[in-house]
Amino acid sequence: MKRILCYIALMLCCLPQVAAQINTEQVLRVGQNALYFEDYMLSIQYFNRVIQAKPYMARPYFMRSIAKINLEDYVGAEQDASRAIELNPYLTDAYEVRGVARQNLGRDREAIADYDRALELIPNNRQLMFNKALAQSQIKETAAADSTFTEIIRCYPGFDGAYLGRARLRLQQADTTAAIADIDRALELNKNSLNAYVMRADIAINRQNDFKTALADMDEAVKLQPHMAGLYINRAYLRYRLDDYFGAMDDFDYAIKLDPLNAPALFNRGLLQMEAMAYDKALADFDRVLELEPDDYRAIYNRAILNRHKGRLPQALADINRIIEQYPDLPTAYDIRSDIYAAMKDMNRAEADSRHARRLARTITDRPLTDEEIAAQTEQPADMPADKAAREFATLLTVDDNVDIKEEYHNQAIRGKVQDRNLQVDPEGWMELSYYATPSELRPNGYYIKEVDDINQTRILRCVILVTPDVPPIDERTGAGHFESIEYYNSYLAGHTPRAIDYIGRAMDFMSVRDYDRAVADIDRALALTPDLAVGHLMRAQAEYHRWQAERMGPVDTEQDARTREMLRRKQADDILQSLTRVIEISPGMAEAWYNKALMHITLDDYSAAIAALNKAIECKPDMGEAWYNRGYVYLKLGNKRLGIADLSRAGELGILPAYTLIKRLTR
Repeated sequence: MKRILCYIALMLCCLPQVAAQINTEQVLRVGQNALYFEDYMLSIQYFNRVIQAKPYMARPYFMRSIAKINLEDYVGAEQDASRAIELNPYLTDAYEVRGVARQNLGRDREAIADYDRALELIPNNRQLMFNKALAQSQIKETAAADSTFTEIIRCYPGFDGAYLGRARLRLQQADTTAAIADIDRALELNKNSLNAYVMRADIAINRQNDFKTALADMDEAVKLQPHMAGLYINRAYLRYRLDDYFGAMDDFDYAIKLDPLNAPALFNRGLLQMEAMAYDKALADFDRVLELEPDDYRAIYNRAILNRHKGRLPQALADINRIIEQYPDLPTAYDIRSDIYAAMKDMNRAEADSRHARRLARTITDRPLTDEEIAAQTEQPADMPADKAAREFATLLTVDDNVDIKEEYHNQAIRGKVQDRNLQVDPEGWMELSYYATPSELRPNGYYIKEVDDINQTRILRCVILVTPDVPPIDERTGAGHFESIEYYNSYLAGHTPRAIDYIGRAMDFMSVRDYDRAVADIDRALALTPDLAVGHLMRAQAEYHRWQAERMGPVDTEQDARTREMLRRKQADDILQSLTRVIEISPGMAEAWYNKALMHITLDDYSAAIAALNKAIECKPDMGEAWYNRGYVYLKLGNKRLGIADLSRAGELGILPAYTLIKRLTR
């Protein structure tokens, strides 16, 4: 790994000029592009170059701190944010980033100090106040946290997250009634609040023993996040408690289909298979759990029982010996081993284990337990009465990987890609030209564009161009390969008469490493040689679009800067639309160009133009599910639910799975 990173650094240094002569603003902008598209390792390499050339600039440290937070390097993120603050004490976002890093490191008081400093510069910022309230809750400053949550609600009465944060605080204070009132209010404001349903279900389970009410809320959570395995595991637990065996089994099956490596789901399904006397299936599930987690003693315990039942005595003995080694005071383990020894005709050992089991059981049940022993019972099965220990080993697990309100202090405003991770509904993305794609079972080969295929058939480019809406981030080795390819083109073009295809090839490399400025420059050179190159105009629109997206992240220092930026963004948007219009003039049947043009209109809130362009995309390529989905999305934005659901249904048929999630929300 270190060799790869060094190689990338070397390749970066081979880009035009040495470090002291680089255009730092351009390199910083390219790093920002990579950060926006979640290529965090790549972005750090760019920021390193700027820091090396101009160590007195605050922004590269600040941007690098964001990348490190997304890589969960909170120590490094804090250090970089601190350096940015030293260089520019008025960089508000740096205080926020450092606060988030410190909060993740458990240093909540320091995080609160950072949020307070940022709030001095931008008072009543909702996310800063929210993060501060969560930190205050974490260190049990309940009065201060309550005051902060109340102030958020006063300033932002429609913010459901504040009610949920205060509800969690109420639960810390054991005020269940007030907590439920806040959760109910959050759901009045946002009926699609996953956190609210999960929290209310948790209250019903753990504080009220009301499994039926909890199940109703978990049903709603599943509708909102139908691809989250943990929700199905917990709903299965509730169904089991309500004697719905088949419903529980269905949920475990589906959780495992979503996440085949989910050990709790496999363990729980194994327990249900045991109860149904489907011993072979149960044994297979426990074997799989132990492949994933070799020291899962609950699975070992139950596998020992199954192996004994199936007459696999050596395997059963090996398993129960591991349990006894770990829990030497567990009576039921000796009972099981006694039975195994008896089946093996070793009556002396069988009788010895039986006597020892009875002696342990009497020791546990006959004498009063100390307070410390009572507390330890919740942690170690070895300290439990025999029957309770056995139940503990054979009890369904619930999981804690559901969405948690505490996760929201990973402020979305400072993440590489701005989005609401759980509930935001977005249109399907840009139809890309890329060397990489994320294939799916429903569309393993991407889309076909004749003009792209014509270029691929020449076999001049170093890689095959794909057409896809889903481009994955590249890793370090792949990035190094693109920098090497750029150097190849530099050398080739220096000694040969340039061709349009050569500039296209180098532009593809630049786009792969998120250097959109140089990509556009090369595409313009290609178009100067071949003005009617449809693929060139499509690539230019794509590079400009991504540059336009990424530039939303940069900090704005003054109101004048904000106005200037907005004017520039409008001009960039016009340039993107002009490039797409040129593609359509050259190749009017290219559905992807119409689709991308529609997406641009959606981004600009020009929904009438978006529908017109999507109509053309669907006319040109009726099986483009993304176009159906986006048209449904636009219809919903315009309030036409009937047409919106019809288009979403068609999109789902064509393999756009989020369409079904959105339909469920609309028809609840």
